[in-house]
Amino acid sequence: MDQFSAMNRTSPFLFTFAIAYLLAQGIPHPLSFAEEVKQYRADLAIYGGTSAAVTAAVEARRQNKRVIIVSPDKHLGGLSSGGLGWTDTGNKAVIGGLAREFYHRVWKHYDDPSAWNWQARQSFGNRGQGTEAIDGTHRTMWIFEPHVAESIFDEWVDEVGVVVLREQWLDRESGVTFQNGKIQSIRTLGGIEITASVFIDATYEGDLMAAAGVGYHVGRESTSQYNEKWNGVQTGVLHHGHHFGVLPKGISPFVVPGDIASGLLPLISPDPPGEYGSADHRVQAYCFRMCLTNHEPNRLPFPKPPQYDSKRYELLRRVLDAGWREAFAKFDMIPNSKTDTNNHGPVSTDFIGANYDYPEASYQRRREIIEEHKRYQQGLMYFLSNDDTVPADVREAMSHWGLAKDEFKDNGNWPHQLYIREARRMIGKYVMTENELLKQRDTPEPIGMGSYTMDSHNVQRYVTAEGFVQNEGDIGVSTSGPYQIALGSILPKRNEVANLLVPVCLSSSHIAYGSIRMEPVFMILGESAATVATLAIDRNCPVQDVPYQAVRERLLHSGQVLEYDSSNDGNIRVASLPGVVIDDTHATRTGHWVSSTSSDQFIATAYLHDGNEKSTVSSIRFETKLPKAGKYRVGVSYPSNANRASSVPVMVVHATGQDVFRIDQREPVGESHFVNLGAFVFEADKPAVVVLSNEGTKGYVVADAVQWVAETE
Repeated sequence: MDQFSAMNRTSPFLFTFAIAYLLAQGIPHPLSFAEEVKQYRADLAIYGGTSAAVTAAVEARRQNKRVIIVSPDKHLGGLSSGGLGWTDTGNKAVIGGLAREFYHRVWKHYDDPSAWNWQARQSFGNRGQGTEAIDGTHRTMWIFEPHVAESIFDEWVDEVGVVVLREQWLDRESGVTFQNGKIQSIRTLGGIEITASVFIDATYEGDLMAAAGVGYHVGRESTSQYNEKWNGVQTGVLHHGHHFGVLPKGISPFVVPGDIASGLLPLISPDPPGEYGSADHRVQAYCFRMCLTNHEPNRLPFPKPPQYDSKRYELLRRVLDAGWREAFAKFDMIPNSKTDTNNHGPVSTDFIGANYDYPEASYQRRREIIEEHKRYQQGLMYFLSNDDTVPADVREAMSHWGLAKDEFKDNGNWPHQLYIREARRMIGKYVMTENELLKQRDTPEPIGMGSYTMDSHNVQRYVTAEGFVQNEGDIGVSTSGPYQIALGSILPKRNEVANLLVPVCLSSSHIAYGSIRMEPVFMILGESAATVATLAIDRNCPVQDVPYQAVRERLLHSGQVLEYDSSNDGNIRVASLPGVVIDDTHATRTGHWVSSTSSDQFIATAYLHDGNEKSTVSSIRFETKLPKAGKYRVGVSYPSNANRASSVPVMVVHATGQDVFRIDQREPVGESHFVNLGAFVFEADKPAVVVLSNEGTKGYVVADAVQWVAETE
């Protein structure tokens, strides 16, 4: 790295003067500057500092275009460098192009023994590494430390010569200038003006898109708007165990339990939740993906935040007193004895209901919301590790964890990026919905693929008619394999703006966005947006007029995946199986589970295994409501292997009680794909439940799917 690249990262103003010096010496640089150095001209200007912004910039530079990233953030990479080191991938085979190159660069980093400073490489094993069946010699790693991701993004833009202006915020009121239906220039609050042929909005918020007058939506659409099943208010839908129904009895929402007159506890809305399937203005919850460690030399105790009030966490105390013990279930381990810690359970790191105004808020109000989330989450961790009212076993275990000293060092070891799971979503040339993701309708002109579960976190916490507290909005619906993403979903309507692409706040319904919003997909769409942009520049035409065939050819040449043949997977589609089948993607997990596709036969897109990790008990709960009462055969599916556990406990909960079985996962499941546990009577108005765990086992424990087949079938 040369000295000017270093200046680019530390000070955009020093960098500007350095470039001016280079130009004065006759040394070329891939960007033009006006004499007053506050004006820039580029072929492509990208607003945002996310992973999509980086892949868009790299692709455009590789097409020999002059590129500038105008980033409101100090750090490049968004969530990928901001704590989300446990990548939500879905089917890795559909992650191609620059996205796969990023994860290959992660693998190369950890292939160097010097990368393992807090942990022996052997003790981490091969977690998060791609299989040879997918990668060949182009190995990938999908689990990483935040600072490693950031260094890769920084090195990437330096390698190709992208100019990055950091901490430059778009003037959202009057900073977008139009000419003949195109954005001519944008201006930042710092007074910098950028003129370009094409612009990309790669922010999580869609600020440039909105300032340019492009139509968008905030909140959930109704199920009727796009003829969907899983959009809108989801009262009565309980997924993931992130709700109060996982407890043996209801939790009172009132300050004095059972006394309405005493008022509501903090973090509970007094408003009714709304009708099932109806539209609302609410946004799924945000949180920080914390990087924690229990490795003492690198651990900082959780700080006590300003204005800390333990009463704020009374609801969590009641949940703990009710016996809930899954506080550590989403401490997903990443290299060097660290975690990517995510929300899990009825009361956790998601600050439910505190972000509704964030998408449209002013910069000042957004800073306040981010600070409120920080205080809430820091207070939560301080409460769990210090408060005397927390059960001793939880408090003692949490006291061994803390912030990692070597992460986010310029931000008090706290993540610099709040997880903006959803904000504005463009209403563009084509709207992606669950119908495309579920393959109920063909996707026109694909530019990339996704495969992750349609996943929304909770949206609200309210009081039920029975007087108990309940979360609403958390949902996880399998897409039953990879799906395509349409070119039209990153294009505004032609009559709105002719030279803007939007790969992050793309045109999608709420529930479809729940799958598309994964970081690898954002990288894919960033590259695809840059491909369209560079072709539009070459042809001097609106982005909407770039021929799809030209886009397709270049994407395929770059290694992007546009189609997927599931017949090569060796897996079994849920729709092809009799009875009611619940895949692991719909099950509630506790403890340590790893997604895999290494074995030949599995249900849907992947299966889970416990990594042969026995330090804590891991379990998975499959739950459904059967269509009618009666006797059902219950079966459990798993890919067998010689390294599996020989005595895996499986509990079946039915109308007359519960039975526990032991299964040998070394033995093949047979042609039916399920091991039959027997026939049991179930009631239609009560959940049918099967729980599998690794308690007392030796060898790998695998969880894939559970099947209920009526005896008459």
